[in-house]
Amino acid sequence: MDPVTLTTGRLLLRTVGPQDTDAVYAAVQDPDIQRWTSIPAPYLPEHARSFTEQLVPEGWADGSMFTFGLFLPDGELTGMVSLTMRSLSVAEIGFWGAKEHRGNGYTTEAARSVGRWAFTGLSVDRVEWRAEVGNHPSRAVAERAGFAFEGTLRSAIIHQGVRRDCWVGSLLPSDLGLPSTAPYLPAPPRS
Repeated sequence: MDPVTLTTGRLLLRTVGPQDTDAVYAAVQDPDIQRWTSIPAPYLPEHARSFTEQLVPEGWADGSMFTFGLFLPDGELTGMVSLTMRSLSVAEIGFWGAKEHRGNGYTTEAARSVGRWAFTGLSVDRVEWRAEVGNHPSRAVAERAGFAFEGTLRSAIIHQGVRRDCWVGSLLPSDLGLPSTAPYLPAPPRS
């Protein structure tokens, strides 16, 4: 698939490439990003190069991962959002926000836009969000973007070589007023 560009009220969401390597490297030096995401730690310049020059373009080319850099109109990188395909109808969203841009709602705005694109552009019927238990900023972004918190999965992620519990949530097309590709029959409420 060719890379897609999305726009929101304040952001340009586009694929990243070699021209963005330095900005990605600088942003990911933040200890919070290294603590809560699955990127290598320490994050070296060669990791940023591999990400922008290989991982991102290959993900778009083979349809396995769709990564968007979040840019202000002046071109400044504010964060990253990616969708990793888990099946034909389920994608997992991941995101981080650059430290100096947190608290402005950029990552929430972008996550909502990428979720909408997953439903309309990829025909996905479920976007899952997962984060290590305790990652309250990630959970806040997901919930503000419309994700429904579903619970805790034991030993469901590996971070820095250690199995950890994670929170999970989902966004469905109906959450955004969009149709699903297949009918959905929710479980009846408990009496």
